[in-house]
Amino acid sequence: MKACGLIVEYNPFHNGHVYHLESSKKKTNADCVVAVMSGNFLQRGEPAILDKWHRAEAALQTGVDLVVELPYVFAVQHADLFAKGAILTLDALQVDTVCFGSEQGDITPFHNAYSHFKQNEGNFTYQLQIGLKEGLSFPEASRRAYEQINLTTNELNLSQPNNILGFSYVKSIFDLKTSLKPETIQRTKSQYHDEEIENQIASATSIRREIISSKNLSEKAKSAIPLSTYHAFLTYLEKTSVLHHWEHYFTLLQHTVWTLDLETLRTIHGMEEGLEYRLKKTVNHAESFQHWMELLKTKRYTWTRLQRMFVHLLTMTTKLEMESIHMLKSIPYIRILGMNEKGRQYINERKKNLDIPLVSKLQQFDHPYLTIEERANHSYYLAVEAKKRARVKNRDIEAPIILN
Repeated sequence: MKACGLIVEYNPFHNGHVYHLESSKKKTNADCVVAVMSGNFLQRGEPAILDKWHRAEAALQTGVDLVVELPYVFAVQHADLFAKGAILTLDALQVDTVCFGSEQGDITPFHNAYSHFKQNEGNFTYQLQIGLKEGLSFPEASRRAYEQINLTTNELNLSQPNNILGFSYVKSIFDLKTSLKPETIQRTKSQYHDEEIENQIASATSIRREIISSKNLSEKAKSAIPLSTYHAFLTYLEKTSVLHHWEHYFTLLQHTVWTLDLETLRTIHGMEEGLEYRLKKTVNHAESFQHWMELLKTKRYTWTRLQRMFVHLLTMTTKLEMESIHMLKSIPYIRILGMNEKGRQYINERKKNLDIPLVSKLQQFDHPYLTIEERANHSYYLAVEAKKRARVKNRDIEAPIILN
């Protein structure tokens, strides 16, 4: 079976994702679509609006054949580390092609940009370090470094968010010496950061904003999601009465900052450049999570960087626990969330040649990353009231994978 890999978050799974899925399958002539999906916390440092199980089920009901989880240690990271974890996972699953959405829409400029980047990598690194020393955020320092080596004005514009993420995938594919073939399709209609739903293909940001602000599934929101996602929302709300967002965790984060000393705060992953002092200084003035973020945000401390730090603080993930991911050359396990009959067939064909374990529940395999995963899931479900929490939280430990 020929397999196409998708790197996704599905927060939530919407009509644009359906377009990406169908277009990728057609472009790569794939028999099977494998999605590696972030779990309950996401790349930009946010709790997913629905948990991973309900997002995975919506995807499986709409045409994805196999959904595997991107480990937390890679999921809540900047683009290059996020890409590394996803590419290592798809390579371990022996997927043939990775197809991503981009503003560019043509893969050739990505190949050319990679060749140009490798020829100028030393200068890029030098320019990146200059930007960071000047106090620029990592994304802004990277954008300026790309600009210095002429990768924002040539055929591939690396100032655009999906081009940047796609380029990270391409770099990982080639730097890690995988056999994966990269492909891309052009994003259609909505832009990554659009905040309003303008048509049936809308950004995930605008859909989440509409649902959370209206406190229900308005007709506008329903127009931008497939029926499977609509049912996933209804099911999850029935079980939990919660759609997750940062305000649910505000008082817990306040309590954590109040009670931890500076030395302990300093051990948390993402707690850099004196951020622990800024947290202590602002904690008593913050009236909401949104307000706290506004108090903390500076030119150096970007919104995304702060959110990632808060995720790691919520899950008590330390710098020491994250050290190993930089040297990792292969993924230690594959966590299956769900599959349909075609996905089962694909796994059965490939598993005899896999040299890493397939994991369907947390206690099946002992690994430090799964210990972190368990903490992350516990933290995520704290937004659910206690009498309803066990039902959804224990899914990770007790229940089997989704068989669609």
